[in-house]
Amino acid sequence: MALSPLNQRRWRNFQSNRRAYWSLWIFLVLYGLSLFAELIANDRPILVQYQGSYYTPVFQFYPEVAFGGDLRTEANYTTPEVQCLIISGGSLDCWDDPRGIMAEVEAQGTALGEPVQQGWMVWPIIPYKYNTIVDTGGVAPGPPSAQNWLGTDDTSRDVLARVIYGFRLSVTFALIVVAMTSIIGIAAGAVQGYFGGLTDLLFQRFIELWSSVPTLYVIIIITAIWAKSFWLLVALMVVFGWTGLVGVVRAEFLRARNFEYVRAAKALGVSDLQIMFRHVLPNAMVATLTMLPFAITGTIAGLATLDYLGFGLPSDLPSLGQLTRQAQQNLQAPYLAFTAFFTFAIMLSLLVFIFEGVRDAFDPRKTFR
Repeated sequence: MALSPLNQRRWRNFQSNRRAYWSLWIFLVLYGLSLFAELIANDRPILVQYQGSYYTPVFQFYPEVAFGGDLRTEANYTTPEVQCLIISGGSLDCWDDPRGIMAEVEAQGTALGEPVQQGWMVWPIIPYKYNTIVDTGGVAPGPPSAQNWLGTDDTSRDVLARVIYGFRLSVTFALIVVAMTSIIGIAAGAVQGYFGGLTDLLFQRFIELWSSVPTLYVIIIITAIWAKSFWLLVALMVVFGWTGLVGVVRAEFLRARNFEYVRAAKALGVSDLQIMFRHVLPNAMVATLTMLPFAITGTIAGLATLDYLGFGLPSDLPSLGQLTRQAQQNLQAPYLAFTAFFTFAIMLSLLVFIFEGVRDAFDPRKTFR
């Protein structure tokens, strides 16, 4: 679909802001890779070839008996026994010396003088998921190594895997929350500013009362009553965060509702809804977009704060706030603090640069070469 001339000018202005343009591409690459985190960091193989058949453990459950084992529970692909069963094609006894048998099968293709139908596995780049317990010889947190590029945390989980999954979780959480709060806040501010009078007065008093509610205490109380979950925290953040854009949108609508083109549209019989969201709202978008970087970065920081305090997401989910708390509790492992700092710094800086470019692209007073 072709862009309108106005949107083409906005896109050219955004491209002219090189910092915002390249920040957008870097962020899209990082976030796009994190969307496929299961294919990058996982303790299950991406593809398994066994006895001529192909399996995708990343996407599907397979019991151990499917590979010649004894258990009907999901196969643990990291154990030498299961790996031996897959590599040997299930034709050998892999319970006595699985590592020795695998070495012989891989080197010769036969074992004990018998021909063997070999299988193989394709592993992700990082063979650990965010909740995989890594064997580091009893040292936790463990320092960076060839096995764990950013080390392990205080429960022997791979830090790089948790950063990848945590980055995806934090950005997705922020985008969902900001999208929902923006819809509610823009609609409320538009109604206040356009109609004014008693409607504006009642809305303002309600917002003043609602904004005075201690959000952190309410979240702590609710998470103590109900089990913590991703969508519960999204709902709480939306309920208490939608007032952020109301004031900006309200001010723009109060200023624009008496413009000549608005009066002309009313005289022509155009409905209030069309005037509000088709004619007045585009003029309020610059001020609205100015607030979005603060809304997104504030949401990410708020999520990290709640996780740091232990009142955010469930402890079994990857969280950058949990990584920050572990860094504070393990000062003898500075790599945890460096990882948390650079992750937040890069993520928030890219988002701020992108939305600065979007804001300037929508501003008709600014033109870039």
